Amino acid sequence: MYAIVEIQGQQFKAEAGKFLYVHYLGDATKEGDAIEFDRVLLADADGTVKVGAPTVEGAKVVCEVLTPLVKGEKVIVFKKKRRKGYRRKNGHRQYFTKVLIKEVVA
Repeated sequence: MYAIVEIQGQQFKAEAGKFLYVHYLGDATKEGDAIEFDRVLLADADGTVKVGAPTVEGAKVVCEVLTPLVKGEKVIVFKKKRRKGYRRKNGHRQYFTKVLIKEVVA
């Protein structure tokens, strides 16, 4: 059983027992907290597929926060204009929250 769920503007495939790295959920979440996501766009229960318009009624994904703040890999942004002496180097690390999917209710 799996579901396609929308979390903070991104779509994820959620299966029970899997881990997800979602965009940082904020300071309100602590390690061990239970979170429910109810914007389920598609649910598959043993071959029976329910597609929402836009969401599936009564479906939700229950997750547990494992690590509230995880830093992603550093992305280097380098800008240059040739023969002009213009060079800029900038780095960025995105914050994520690691969650464990406990169950998918469809």
